[in-house]
Amino acid sequence: MSVERPMLDAFPSLRDKVSFVSLGAFPTKVERLVFDGGAAGGGGDLYAKRDDQSSPVYGGNKVRTLEVLFGEALAAGSKRIYSTGAYGTNHGLAAVLHAPRVGLEPGVILFPQPVSECALENLGVTLSMRPAVTAIPHWSALPFGMIATSIREKRAHRPTTIMLPGGATPTGGLGYVNAALELAHQVAARELPVPETLVLGVGSNCTSAGLLVGLSVAAKLGIGFTKPPRVRSIRVTPWPVTSKLRIVTLAVEIAAKLAELTGDPSLAFDRRTLASRIDVDGSELGWGYGYETEAGRAAVRLFRDRFAWELDTTYSAKAAVGAMTLARASRGPVLFWSTKSTSPLPKVDRAAIADAPPSMRRWIVRAERSVAKKRARG
Repeated sequence: MSVERPMLDAFPSLRDKVSFVSLGAFPTKVERLVFDGGAAGGGGDLYAKRDDQSSPVYGGNKVRTLEVLFGEALAAGSKRIYSTGAYGTNHGLAAVLHAPRVGLEPGVILFPQPVSECALENLGVTLSMRPAVTAIPHWSALPFGMIATSIREKRAHRPTTIMLPGGATPTGGLGYVNAALELAHQVAARELPVPETLVLGVGSNCTSAGLLVGLSVAAKLGIGFTKPPRVRSIRVTPWPVTSKLRIVTLAVEIAAKLAELTGDPSLAFDRRTLASRIDVDGSELGWGYGYETEAGRAAVRLFRDRFAWELDTTYSAKAAVGAMTLARASRGPVLFWSTKSTSPLPKVDRAAIADAPPSMRRWIVRAERSVAKKRARG
């Protein structure tokens, strides 16, 4: 079995139809999280899938989707690729760090978000890579920003791809179909027991939808398990963006694409089947995307002290709280799928920030003041 492309081993015909580029170090490891008990850890049977370590350049779940999306862009002849999202977007940061590795020029189309230390750091590093930048005033203006950017690139006669937020397309989802098969082989190799539930944060839906399909494929093929583990997606962005309907709709589209590419109609799992295998949990969202929660801050301290593992308050801390809560109540093993990179980031280039659009510079000034005040309070 290929340690990087089990999906291609399961369906050899895909080798001529799906273009992967190599960005990550796979398979990512699984490990058991052993706590000391008490309210925070609880003593549940909890494991972690360390996709936060998927690349030393920049890890996390975005690496898997970008491997397919970059491959698609290169196959289409693109020279530049834009990511879209909030100022602190992980997808955008991953794209600007990884795109030059495969010969693509990076670009970003970004809108403001609530201030957090993680978002400030992400935006600073993103701008330091000096991508082409389109700044828009609000998330609702994203479609107009994408259209304006596309027109500008066409006028420059530059072949360009503009990705949806989080790379949430059927093609991007194939990266996590592959990831689910990777996990299934790890279960088959007894690196961990069959998990009852996979828990992960959900923001743009692509990872949840791809896993939902991939776990069903693995069960159908009898790899690792015969019944797919449930997926529990912990909201880090609000409804309706992370509604169950939207996740399942994307999963149906991913399954249909896989069925078409392989010529196997049995892989086109229906909506009812996929919907029965996923739960969406909004209890850790707090005030919304980018806002910290007390439970999330406690999880950050716990993982730092117990595992020397840095969570972030926007994504991984909220998902970790959901995983620990479920592990305490679950009869079977729970797997926390860690999707936020823990790789060290490059240093911020202050000169690059000085060249950023004025709206971004103003946001950075406010964010730096807020973070400084928070640090001063301890």
